[in-house]
Amino acid sequence: MTTRQGGGRQGGAGGRRDNPRSQEEHSAIEKVVHIRRVAKVIKGGKHFRFNAVTVVGDDNGKVGIGYGKGAEVPDAVRKANLSARKHMFLVPLRGRTVPQMVIAKFGASKVLIKPAAPGTGIIAGGSVRAVLEAAGIRDVLTKSLGSPNPINVVKATFIALQNMHDPKKEVALRRARAEEAAKLPTPPPPRVPMPPQAQRPRPPREADHGQA
Repeated sequence: MTTRQGGGRQGGAGGRRDNPRSQEEHSAIEKVVHIRRVAKVIKGGKHFRFNAVTVVGDDNGKVGIGYGKGAEVPDAVRKANLSARKHMFLVPLRGRTVPQMVIAKFGASKVLIKPAAPGTGIIAGGSVRAVLEAAGIRDVLTKSLGSPNPINVVKATFIALQNMHDPKKEVALRRARAEEAAKLPTPPPPRVPMPPQAQRPRPPREADHGQA
């Protein structure tokens, strides 16, 4: 299930102007990945609660996942969306695909994410597709390995996106490290111990000849 909230009305006479942060929150994409019903047996019968896993993104590189619990499904989804907004992070993109191939694991689930040519589309299952679409990725190849548990698969996808690096930033960082290393003074060469000289026989002294 996917919902996309639109911005509110802006000022007129007596109107209220929304700030940019609220507009950004309203324009986020919300996707419900998984809802699970949990039953607890009590004295009077069974008490049901719901767990929800959702994905929130801005369709431009930012994405986050959240987990919420509630007595009703809307409460659980609302709490999960709030948690996902707090844990949003920026994914480095190369156009509309990912910069490099990454393999991530969470629990018994493993996810492979690989860049693809423009026009390929999102080759992924439901849980992985939800995360990638919310992040704004449109061309990517993925493979889900191991357990198909949707919660573990979403978290493995989340870890894979966190492990991606921008190639330009990585090159700049390596150059900066190389320049800093070049500025450091060159340490003196290590001292090599000299081999011990061979002991020569001591020439006989005159006293020795007299004793002989």
